[in-house]
Amino acid sequence: MLTVTNLVYTDSLHDVSLDHLTGLFAHWGSPPAPEAILRIFQGSGRVILARDGQKGPVIGYITAITDGVSTAYIPHLEVRAEWQGQGIGSELVRQMVEQLNHIYAIDLMCDPELQPFYAKQGFRAWTGMLIRNYDRQSCA
Repeated sequence: MLTVTNLVYTDSLHDVSLDHLTGLFAHWGSPPAPEAILRIFQGSGRVILARDGQKGPVIGYITAITDGVSTAYIPHLEVRAEWQGQGIGSELVRQMVEQLNHIYAIDLMCDPELQPFYAKQGFRAWTGMLIRNYDRQSCA
């Protein structure tokens, strides 16, 4: 585990280069390329990044898609494996929920093993439906 001494949380994509995004989505079978990750960030209604310094690599992030009035959906939360266990993911969720707290519904889908983490952040388990096109997982 690496310890972050200069951790910065920001909603700015300014100074984010493709090099800062290399290695994200590493746990996916077919991860998106840095160019696709940047497009994901740019296309999200909200994004919060955890960076190693003002201009350092992105070590974690959370995104939300929202109408700004009634609903929001959190599709992505990731902290690089070597920085996990330091509360970075919890802080990203806390900041995003704080930004969206005026909205009626804040939803997300997660694997069952992640439900305890999200329960600690105030989320409740619910039933949902989904379609997954794994042949498009790389966003290419």
